[in-house]
Amino acid sequence: MTATTTTPATAGGVEIGHYARRISENLGYPLLGLAILLGFWWLGGYLIASNPSTQAFSAFAPESALPRAWELLWSGTLWDTVHPSLSRIGQGLFWATLVAVPVGILVGSLPVMQKITSFPFQLLRMVSPLAWMPIAVLAFETWDGAIVFLLFMASVWPILFSTAFAVQRIDPMYFKVARNFGASPLASLRRLVIPAVAPDILAGFRLALGIAWVVLVPAEYLGVTSGLGYAINDARDILAYDLLAALVLVIGVIGYVLDAIVVALIRYVGWQGT
Repeated sequence: MTATTTTPATAGGVEIGHYARRISENLGYPLLGLAILLGFWWLGGYLIASNPSTQAFSAFAPESALPRAWELLWSGTLWDTVHPSLSRIGQGLFWATLVAVPVGILVGSLPVMQKITSFPFQLLRMVSPLAWMPIAVLAFETWDGAIVFLLFMASVWPILFSTAFAVQRIDPMYFKVARNFGASPLASLRRLVIPAVAPDILAGFRLALGIAWVVLVPAEYLGVTSGLGYAINDARDILAYDLLAALVLVIGVIGYVLDAIVVALIRYVGWQGT
């Protein structure tokens, strides 16, 4: 019976094969999904172009939309369209986080507050953010302010509820130990509560970002003359369907990138807490 030895070359080959499989899995499946999506897009464009009653919309197809998206990117006009939307979404999420996190901590820490706020908060959460549009127009002097308010209403509830549930899951023994060591409520908040609930806050923020990003486009139909929603509405009015499809693609790509950034933050915070 002979012992099998592994030479450095063999070990290196196994390691390279392992990394190759990892890269293939991390990139291969997403690229396959993207290829399938493009295939359905092309098929839809082909069917539209083949039907005499829908031929006017044939510019939706990728062979027209992708070059137009490339043109927007390299002409520099895309940033002028995207920047106002990013500014509005950032303001809406900022104010939602500023309100939702302390209120969520308060609701999660005090059972009586949870009982008092449960029904009204759940009631307000179920109202579509766009349903607040008439109130937003009356309450704010500028269209931008009204849009930021709509994005705030879309974002505040996921962050608030995620924060409250995370606080409720903290083991009460941790608070008891903190009090035994003489920690003040502020110190417990800073050293115990915030680190414990940070991943959940970011998870709620991720959900809020997705909802707000969807609400953004119809909200920007509201009187403004800038942003992605306005650009889509304008492209529809001038029958520039290749531009419209390119803008839809841009919205999807930017939303994906923003979501990926938040996911990276969630992983980083989770790793820091281990």
